[in-house]
Amino acid sequence: MLEIIYQPLNWLMRFCYELLDSYLLAIIFFTLITKIILLPVSLWVHRTGIQMVQLMPELNRLKIRYYGDKDRIAEETQALYKREHYHPLASTVPMIIQIVLLMGVINAVKDLLGSTSHVLNAIPVQAGGAAFLMPLAAGAAALALSWAQNYINPLQREQTKAEQFSTGAISVGISLFLGAFVSIGTGVYWISSNLLSIPQQLLMNLLIPAKKYVDYPALKKSRQELQGIEQLGAKVSKADKQREKADYKRFFSIANKHLVFYSEKSGFYKYYEDLIEQLLQRSNLTVHYITSDPADQIFKISQMQPRIHPYYIGEKKLITLMMKMDADIVVMTTPDLETFHLKRSYIRKDIEYIFAGHGLGSVNTEFRTGALDHFDTIYLANEQDKREIRAWETLKGLPQKRLVEYGYPMMDHLLRDYEQTLRQKKQKNERPKIVIAPSWQVDNIMESCIEGILNGLLGRGYQLVVRPHPQYIKHHATDIQRLEEKYASYADELAFETGFSSFENVYSADLLITDWSGVGYEFSFTTCRPVLFIHTPMKIMNPEYKKIGIESFAERMRNKIGKDLPPENLAQIDETVKELFQSQEAYRKIIEQVRKEERYHFGNAAAVGARDILLQLTNTKTA
Repeated sequence: MLEIIYQPLNWLMRFCYELLDSYLLAIIFFTLITKIILLPVSLWVHRTGIQMVQLMPELNRLKIRYYGDKDRIAEETQALYKREHYHPLASTVPMIIQIVLLMGVINAVKDLLGSTSHVLNAIPVQAGGAAFLMPLAAGAAALALSWAQNYINPLQREQTKAEQFSTGAISVGISLFLGAFVSIGTGVYWISSNLLSIPQQLLMNLLIPAKKYVDYPALKKSRQELQGIEQLGAKVSKADKQREKADYKRFFSIANKHLVFYSEKSGFYKYYEDLIEQLLQRSNLTVHYITSDPADQIFKISQMQPRIHPYYIGEKKLITLMMKMDADIVVMTTPDLETFHLKRSYIRKDIEYIFAGHGLGSVNTEFRTGALDHFDTIYLANEQDKREIRAWETLKGLPQKRLVEYGYPMMDHLLRDYEQTLRQKKQKNERPKIVIAPSWQVDNIMESCIEGILNGLLGRGYQLVVRPHPQYIKHHATDIQRLEEKYASYADELAFETGFSSFENVYSADLLITDWSGVGYEFSFTTCRPVLFIHTPMKIMNPEYKKIGIESFAERMRNKIGKDLPPENLAQIDETVKELFQSQEAYRKIIEQVRKEERYHFGNAAAVGARDILLQLTNTKTA
């Protein structure tokens, strides 16, 4: 077999020498001719590489869909390759051809030069001296090819930096080795082959342009989505990683899990607290509670309530757990099921996914497009939620979800705590207390007009507390420090609160100033006091929100439970605040009525939710 390969190569090498009468030029010309002869094979490999790039968006979506489940990703990848008639081994064809050619070239050069003492017949490691320039030249040529391919080869261009570096390092390493241990003549062939591959790749790009076949915008989008998944979750300790592994195993070791709650952070327990208490009081049910916060308060709570089984699962590992979920009901406050990293189970198709909202507002404006489309049941806070969801389903032609008139248990809880506090604390604030609690969005109060607000209210007999959003504190600590330094002379009437262990400062306020934060409704509906809303740009998560033709909750409420002040009118802020204080009794009556109208089952929401879950579980058992 080798003789069959050697003979034509030997003949071709001698032909080149007889034509050019130069060993060096003959080898270079021989290399060029082999490139031309093998161009159809190279074009086929080039087209196969483009096909791989074509498949990358779908491959990325598979990695997103089954993130962390390596076996399922491998299975789906093979199915994709089979469907698209793609052969992964095609990328090894150039390597095989190069090895075969190299063996033939070694023989052809040896046959051409015979036993002459020509410099091309020398082997650098044996000859030494200047001959050691050959492996350096071979390595440099390989490095030049690798660098060029990173920019002009359609497949290699889409590799990660690490993959490109690895490919280049292997190529340079092989070239250094060959340059040192084969004849200089063979080294000339290897250098020529690498350098000629660059114009050859440019020619193939002209003959078969990748942009004609590849949807690069889709590729970019899929890569960004995958990167977003990769960046999920904060770094955790080695101990927490071991704990996560143990909790993951323990979760799946339990059969017949009827009810699972998922919480992103410890602070989210307050949205479930009353509902879980009602479930435990009304049944012998075991509550499985998954949290992505290793310090979640649920772990202490479970020590006092043995029927709560908590599990720490970080955001990345949660992706795999959710795909393999095997419970009857899953309750979440996290939207975007199926549209971001969390997916419905592919193990059980009959799981009922319940979305329990964690705020008063418009689902149509405050969640991303389609954020609730893949839930089976929505626990509604008020009639606004129902109107918006049904209108969206009609607009998009979606099947109707099960909508439960639920309410907002956390606010019921806040109201009970607030009334208890009032009974214990009868004295009023020495000075009217105003809390400024902005949202976290572009052009919020802290970014756009905090100094205008402070300048308008300081020195007018108020006690001011600025309570920035946790995300603003995280990203703008130096800006807060600058404000504290600027207003240091007002320390007796201005405080900056950056800790969030308690809401006491908020609910002890006589007036709240915010922009579009949900804390405004929670404050007003709990205390029956008005809110001053600063009309910064409205935060819209769903760009299609106007299509359903329903005014948002925020837009409806602002002038009912307080006043809406544009930032350009901040010169009037003191006058507006005085007007709100003077009208507090009138606002109290209005707000008492509004909070009943704008919430289902006022004061009794948790009991309603518990009854519904128990009924659904009963129906599941009898189905």
